[in-house]
Amino acid sequence: MRTLHQFHGGIHPPSHKAQSTRAPIATAPMPSKLVIPFRQHAGEAAKPVVQAGERVLKGQLIGKPEGFVSSAVHAPTSGTIVSIDMQPVAHPSGLPDMCATLLPDGRDEWVARQPLEYRDCSAVELRQLLRMSGIVGLGGAVFPSDIKLRLSRQKIRTLILNAAECEPYITCDDMLMRERAAEIVQGAEMLRFMLEAKEVLIGIEDNKSEAIAMMQQAVTAAGLPLEVIRIPTLYPGGSAKQLIRTLTGLEVPSGKLPTDIGVQCFNVGTTYAAWRAIAHGEPLISRVVTVTGNVRRPQNYEALLGTPIEELVALSEALPDTDRHIMGGPMMGFALPSLSVPLVKASNCIIAGSPALFPPPPPPLSCIRCTRCAQVCPADLQPQDLYWFAQSREFGKAQAFSLFDCIECGACSYVCPSHIPLVQYFRFAKSEIRAREQDKLAADKARQRHEFREFRIEQEKREKAEKLAAREKAALAAKAASAAPATVPAPDDAHAKIQQAVERARLQAAAVVPKNTENLTPAQQTEIAEIEISRARLREQAKSEVEHSKE
Repeated sequence: MRTLHQFHGGIHPPSHKAQSTRAPIATAPMPSKLVIPFRQHAGEAAKPVVQAGERVLKGQLIGKPEGFVSSAVHAPTSGTIVSIDMQPVAHPSGLPDMCATLLPDGRDEWVARQPLEYRDCSAVELRQLLRMSGIVGLGGAVFPSDIKLRLSRQKIRTLILNAAECEPYITCDDMLMRERAAEIVQGAEMLRFMLEAKEVLIGIEDNKSEAIAMMQQAVTAAGLPLEVIRIPTLYPGGSAKQLIRTLTGLEVPSGKLPTDIGVQCFNVGTTYAAWRAIAHGEPLISRVVTVTGNVRRPQNYEALLGTPIEELVALSEALPDTDRHIMGGPMMGFALPSLSVPLVKASNCIIAGSPALFPPPPPPLSCIRCTRCAQVCPADLQPQDLYWFAQSREFGKAQAFSLFDCIECGACSYVCPSHIPLVQYFRFAKSEIRAREQDKLAADKARQRHEFREFRIEQEKREKAEKLAAREKAALAAKAASAAPATVPAPDDAHAKIQQAVERARLQAAAVVPKNTENLTPAQQTEIAEIEISRARLREQAKSEVEHSKE
């Protein structure tokens, strides 16, 4: 007998589960059209690989994963892609997203499927197959399952199948276990094989007796060492950290993941889808969804992804006073912006609301610090303090009081006597903190870019200055080399050269033979003699000046 542990807080809201478990899971008829969003999972949206006008087969890939956190999207049936455009989707913001609109041809013709024996494949191959099969968490988080199956440094010792389904109204997991327990058990063993886990624990709330019986029977028939554990019905006992605490007594530290303490969790619906993907070669193109609330026939349907919600709700016949539709449970779900939005992988429940079913809350009053919110908080927080910090925009203090450990289960708002929408304040504070962190990150990146630009400009200036200085230096050197004076002969050398020149002139003069001098008159001879005497005197004078300059 396994010892169960108790987590802090918790509440007991009316379950409203009996209405939708009276009939077995029904197969929803083929809708008039299918609108398939390319973002049905956490992370990056899938990239379209089909075009408008293209005919596709059931199970054909129409959106391939883009990025590390992403998952594939497939055609739910055969038909023609008539458009790829922005359309409203099931999201609290009401903003449109990229979708493919598929008109069914009625043939429901499958693409070629390749079932595999998982024991013949490596864990890497199985993870890639799950990624390309579009398997994501079907409990509402829609986190890609292949990432949760990656082995980390911390070895996974315990695999937990989350079958608590603690939210009121939702019964899709309950009915899935009642009707398809054998395949869930096979899927659990496959996940255990991939994670190399030592034990597998299946936690089911004790208000699901039929599901517990069917799962125990399936485990016994399979002969597998899986343990089906009945846990107390207490909201939010199906949250991962609280379920881990209940089954193992381990606490997931603040800011950490279950894998950090050697535990991994999977929803039973996810486990079933993973088994169908590997053992039958079927990608995730449909899911079981609960349609309940203010309807004439609450029931679970297996519906194709992309089915318009209005066609799905019409199967259960919403009553005339229906005034809203909620996707998910009444505690953590949100009101759909329109009934025309499609069913997606996260759609575990559609609740038709009415004023009688969900009366408008009374106006909020001032907090009286009764601490009832703190008494029921499953994360052991102080919601009344977080409320004050969020209201006064003291987000730093809210973070210091572990705001991000809040799982937004709504238990605090449920018990607040002042009817304060505490969770809305916490969501506001989280979004503001995230926005500021993103702004800070963007500012840091901008500052780094500016600093690098300044550094680059200074470096370019410095390099230009160095090049210019080098060119000027080279030019000065060349100019100096070209402007250098010719070698000045030494005074002795100059004098010798002058003497040599004088001697050469004398010899040249001596060698000259006077012409036409035979018949000169005495006057002419006298004039020539005077000229010669004058020349001799000039030579002597020049010679004396040279000698004087030498001295």
